[in-house]
Amino acid sequence: MDEALLRSLTPSVLAILVRRGADFAAAEDAVQDALVEAVRVWPADAPRDPKGWLVTVAWRRFLDATRADTARRRREDLVDEEPAPGPTPAVDDTLQLYFLCAHPSLTPSSAVALTLRAVGGLTTRQIAQAHLVPEATMAQRISRAKRTVSGVRFDRPGDVATVLRVLYLVFNEGYSGEVDLAAEAIRLTRQLAAAIDHPEVSGLLALMLLHHARRATRTAPDGSLLPLAEQDRGRWDTDSIAEGVEILQAALARDRLGEYQAQAAIAALHADAPTAEETDWVQIVEWYDELTRLTDSPVVRLNRAVAVGEADGPRAGLAALAELSDSVPRHAAVAAYLHERDGDLATAARLYAEAADKAPNLAERAHLTRQAARLNARRSGR
Repeated sequence: MDEALLRSLTPSVLAILVRRGADFAAAEDAVQDALVEAVRVWPADAPRDPKGWLVTVAWRRFLDATRADTARRRREDLVDEEPAPGPTPAVDDTLQLYFLCAHPSLTPSSAVALTLRAVGGLTTRQIAQAHLVPEATMAQRISRAKRTVSGVRFDRPGDVATVLRVLYLVFNEGYSGEVDLAAEAIRLTRQLAAAIDHPEVSGLLALMLLHHARRATRTAPDGSLLPLAEQDRGRWDTDSIAEGVEILQAALARDRLGEYQAQAAIAALHADAPTAEETDWVQIVEWYDELTRLTDSPVVRLNRAVAVGEADGPRAGLAALAELSDSVPRHAAVAAYLHERDGDLATAARLYAEAADKAPNLAERAHLTRQAARLNARRSGR
């Protein structure tokens, strides 16, 4: 069974059913039924036209379900619209599905789950495992999301920025269970880049590739986090870096700068440095200035403070940090790092411990706790 083929066909089959008049939620259920049937039948009797087979089976499952519905009389007219057997039209409606799944009325977590299900072709079990929640919980989340978008017209123009935010959230979920969500996000963003000519789509794809190129070096053999400066750059994926840089350069040449292109430019400068000491921090600060202008995000300004600390010294970084509220996530961790570089080990150790208490995950908490312990050991002479 070619699972990759099934997943690649899922969005277009779903889009065909919706375009024919099927309600999104009912169409999605019918497509899932067709995928289950394909897993059962195809190994022994593979169809010549896999997409046409899936469309036919899914449409019949949809019709079977609508006939049993209380609105039988109104929906039975759909039976007469069943097309004659034959090749399915080569129409790619994947883009509309992205916009539908990223509907503004959905919460970010629901939009991510629905995108993975409807566009990514993942099962509810796979999505639940990736998010470390029970399958029943994820099933409820997806069902609520489908109900929310079920009445949305399929031909409404979508918001590219919302779609990109959802894909960025998918990428940041990382990896757990049997599904690598970072790789899945790259696959989906490639699909979107093929369907729409937009520099920010290219910027996001470049950013994902550049970050993903460092994935193998982000943790030590014992599973502990490794900061960028301590990573083995010889193990970075040079092919992904080269592809990301090429895509980014083409996007920047269009002179329509967006936040994902700016983030990708920063990632490219890190990737280009042979060693941490040779990083072009001055240029990185300039890109953070652009990113701040585009987003005015406190998180961006926090990261800029780190870059300023590297380019102009820790006290300049602390001055930039002082302009931000200490309620910004990871503020204490950045302050600890800058105070350590400035030689104030007591303050740095205290802030590392404070940051550990606020860490969003166990791996980050363990890393920050080790940093505090390291500085306390240095101060006591051990």
